[in-house]
Amino acid sequence: TVDFATPIPEFITNDTTKLRQVLINLIANAVKFTQAGSIRVVARTAQARDGGTRLEVSVIDTGIGMSADQVSRLFMPFSQGDTSMARRFGGTGLGLSISQKLASLMGGEITVTSLLASGSTFTLSIDAGKVRGATLKAPVSPPQPPALSPTPPMGLMARVLLAEDGVDNQRLIMHILSRAGAHIELAENGRQAVDLALRPTTSGQPPFDIILMDMQMPLLDGYAATRLLREKGYRGTIIALTAHAMAEDRAKCLAAGCDDYASKPINRATLVETCRRWATNPRMAA
Repeated sequence: TVDFATPIPEFITNDTTKLRQVLINLIANAVKFTQAGSIRVVARTAQARDGGTRLEVSVIDTGIGMSADQVSRLFMPFSQGDTSMARRFGGTGLGLSISQKLASLMGGEITVTSLLASGSTFTLSIDAGKVRGATLKAPVSPPQPPALSPTPPMGLMARVLLAEDGVDNQRLIMHILSRAGAHIELAENGRQAVDLALRPTTSGQPPFDIILMDMQMPLLDGYAATRLLREKGYRGTIIALTAHAMAEDRAKCLAAGCDDYASKPINRATLVETCRRWATNPRMAA
């Protein structure tokens, strides 16, 4: 959830890119270390010692928390709360060290309070610049998402290989397509996608009608995986999945050997219709 603790100025003077980078990192960490409960992002303004105005944003989670010793080492490069965190959650520990340096460049700092097994609060405080006379935004209740109406099966009778490494996207796409009637098999990287797509017919499994290929994956990305499949003679339908929506990105996907293109964030109706069109009228790739 996102809220204001005080009215905040509509505009401040600082570095947009650095502010976005730090907030994304703090929120991403909260998501990573919070397996249950909630994450709150609270913005406020505060008076600085020199009489200026500061913008403060707190990221409050109910995650695993930290001991005082872990907190003391948190902003050191290549340091996490303890070595088991790297094995369990991944990461090198660089993010918070870099975020603290970015906060300093914005005339501020990141502070943290935490209690083991009870959650953490990371607060970014930066110089807001001259805000005298600025239009203030009052605290507002976050908008409620619209209720999702049940989606009946849509008759997508197809075998789909989903090549996607992001867990959230895996769940979303598999839910959408299975609700539409498709049978889905998952590959978590490009190398696995190539192996499954070229699986011998002697395995007893029919070939895939469609491959949904995420273009940014570990081990072998979607571009390289698609080119390799085409080089090995794979002639089935490959639809690119990418967060980039520019015309040159579409052209790059098609040049790699993809037949079509679907952009992220995923649009349920568009994805199902694209898959249905290719499953019904497949055009064998050259």
